[in-house]
Amino acid sequence: MPESNEKPQNGTFQTGRVLLLSMCHFIHDIYSSFLAPLLPFIIEKFSLSLTQAGLLSTVMQLPALLNPFIGKLADRISVRYFIILAPMLTAIPMSLLGLAPHYGVLMILLFFTGISVSLFHVPAPVMVYRVAGNKTGRGMSFYMTGGELARTLGPISIIAVVSILGFEGYYPVMFFGILASLVMFIKFKDIPLAVKHQETPSIRRTCMEMKGLLGPLSAIVLFRGFMHASMSTFLPLYIIQKTNDIWLAGISLSVFEAAGVAGIMTVGTLSDRFGRKKMLLFCLLVAPTSLLLFISSSGWLQFPLLILTGFSLLSTTPVMLAMVQEFSEDGSSAANGVFMMISFLARSAVVVLVGFVADQIGLEKTYIFCAAIGFLSIPFVLKLEKTAGGK
Repeated sequence: MPESNEKPQNGTFQTGRVLLLSMCHFIHDIYSSFLAPLLPFIIEKFSLSLTQAGLLSTVMQLPALLNPFIGKLADRISVRYFIILAPMLTAIPMSLLGLAPHYGVLMILLFFTGISVSLFHVPAPVMVYRVAGNKTGRGMSFYMTGGELARTLGPISIIAVVSILGFEGYYPVMFFGILASLVMFIKFKDIPLAVKHQETPSIRRTCMEMKGLLGPLSAIVLFRGFMHASMSTFLPLYIIQKTNDIWLAGISLSVFEAAGVAGIMTVGTLSDRFGRKKMLLFCLLVAPTSLLLFISSSGWLQFPLLILTGFSLLSTTPVMLAMVQEFSEDGSSAANGVFMMISFLARSAVVVLVGFVADQIGLEKTYIFCAAIGFLSIPFVLKLEKTAGGK
């Protein structure tokens, strides 16, 4: 079967291939989701400040600097083995965090994890775009559901394992990632997953082509990143400080991510019908509002507000991914690589800043600060140029 960079002429949504890529996303991201729920154990073992703890997430994001070059490479060669090896390459270092003898080794393990994360996340959305036919939003929703399900089940799963085996004894979980890579080698071996171009697009040309979208989208990613960093990285720690309950901390993060799964499936699909820009604006109005209400509430009322925050905040990702693919001339990996670099670097810088602010004024006031900044993304949504799928 020939390999091509073209979308199907009849616009057919290839359900089997989309689901396969979504499953791969799930397996990979369940390991990369370990850092946030393990952060309280890491902070205790190494006596870290919140700034140092936030830096760990930044180190994990640092290989995102290579994303445009990975994307360019993915436009020239078959990237099947990037996808196949990713679960194993992520599982091994993330399973060894408890055995790290000092902070420096932790940083090395997370840096190698970041490389694996980039090798997977840059080409995968492009593959989804090519097999989703004329339902790009729906395809990105399926794909992102795999990742959000992983971040839903990952925290509570690793907390359960650590409660049984201990922080320094949970390393056998790497076996499942290694097994997953073996299974995917068998499943993917006959599927053409190369994304080839007659002419490889330069990174500069890609940036020039997408400047009408990248400018406002970068601002949106940055301001949204404050809310995302506070919730995805520090939520378990925030709950522990409020309740001193490790299980509740793990469950809260899982509830947040589960709400994100529902939001991704709903908002990404609806954006095919109502437009990317309208759905993005809706989510970025609701997310900071619900986060402020979550912080100011207490007791059982916090859970529905946590659900609303996760639903609206996390559901923006498939919409933005669809916009990037539709805005680029050919839906290239280079285009996605540029966007992923901006996204990861913005999130990396923000999580350190959030950790620093939390050291100075406490987590609760930091959450208010992050929610307030989230509202700054709204003017930039209005500046977004219309995309092929937008309204």
